[in-house]
Amino acid sequence: MAVYEDREAFIPYRRTDLIELCIEDGKLSPADVPKFREFCQILSAYYHFHFHHTLETLKDNYAPFDPDTETKSRIQPNPTQLAAMETELVQDFTKLLKRANYFPLSGDSLERAFAEKSLIELKTSVNFNDFQQMVCYCRGDIYKIVYTKKFFKKIAKTVDVFERIALLIKFKDREYFDRQKKSGKLNKLNFIPGKTYVYLYKNVPKFDLEFLFPNVQISMTWKDRLMFGIPAIGAGISIILKVLPEIILIIAVILFIIFGPESLEYVQAKEEDVKNIMPALIASLSLLVTLGGFAFKQYNSYKNKQIQFQKNVTETLFFRNLAINVGVFQSLIDAAEEEECKEIILVYYHLLTNPEPMTPEALDDMIEQWMNEKFDTKIDFDIQGPLQNLQTIRGQVMKDSEEPENIREVPLLNYDQQGCCQVLPLDDAKAAIDYVWDNAFLFAK
Repeated sequence: MAVYEDREAFIPYRRTDLIELCIEDGKLSPADVPKFREFCQILSAYYHFHFHHTLETLKDNYAPFDPDTETKSRIQPNPTQLAAMETELVQDFTKLLKRANYFPLSGDSLERAFAEKSLIELKTSVNFNDFQQMVCYCRGDIYKIVYTKKFFKKIAKTVDVFERIALLIKFKDREYFDRQKKSGKLNKLNFIPGKTYVYLYKNVPKFDLEFLFPNVQISMTWKDRLMFGIPAIGAGISIILKVLPEIILIIAVILFIIFGPESLEYVQAKEEDVKNIMPALIASLSLLVTLGGFAFKQYNSYKNKQIQFQKNVTETLFFRNLAINVGVFQSLIDAAEEEECKEIILVYYHLLTNPEPMTPEALDDMIEQWMNEKFDTKIDFDIQGPLQNLQTIRGQVMKDSEEPENIREVPLLNYDQQGCCQVLPLDDAKAAIDYVWDNAFLFAK
């Protein structure tokens, strides 16, 4: 069984398309084609119901940490209960991401990505100490061509992109931010201390990951500072030269008041000009208005630059955001349901249509080769997950010759003495899943 560093387990076809791809392969008899479709239909229904429980558990554990909640809690959980709910939430969320064929990004990987130059030319920093919990997973590590503006031209650039990014962040409580002397700025934060935020994004360049974090600090790069500062210095020197006579007159007045008339020779001012207070007042007012206007202009330019930066970040995230908070769970549940069904369908189809017994390793290689040869799609198939799932589904299969009391539950998949995989025929497999479906609830007498 080969292991590929440059492939992912994600199967880039919809479940319905994958079913048709199997049928078009031509190994199923005409009589088995409708049975295979029926098997896939009841299998999908079973997993849809199965994942509904996972969704409800995620929502229940997330409720106390949800910053967007519209409902009130009947009973507030105590600290011990909150800690247990948080632990279970993170564990279930991580399992869900793995079942949807996402792979993890560690804090070290994120920091290395932050250190690289991003498409949005901003100086950024993310304080990981603000987080009590952080889970970051991605899927679809590919290269895409994007267009950026440079000197009024659009330039094509190949960038490393994650097609999907899932991010869960639990911020530390208010006391932590009080100790960090940020208590007076809590109303300006983009998050609520003590709450958990969940995000799902698409097509995010690897080196722009820092913009996904709510606590990202943004400032100008050295290039932007020079572009902003050099014209400001030039304009400032010009203004100082322009108001230099007013500055000299004001200095002369101050020297005259403190040291007397003999001090005026140092600034080459006349005593009659100094004694006449009106020119000095006019000079002071002119200097104040000129320098104040210049300062306001520079501050306004700086704020406009900040707003432009924030606009670039906001637009980038707006068009890449797929879901937030509770909505992320629903999206990931659907993705995990699709992935697990597709994996099971591929395993069951190849075991059903292959005349020779196969070990898990041989089956894994066959599915990868089949996807590559038939559809030019390279994947690193995860064989253990679907095999375990097929073993877990156990149901009763009625045979004409058997008595009802002698019928036992059988799994959809088992192994022979040589360790080769065997699956139930289509009719028996449908009957087994139907039995599980019929016995999901046993309330009726």
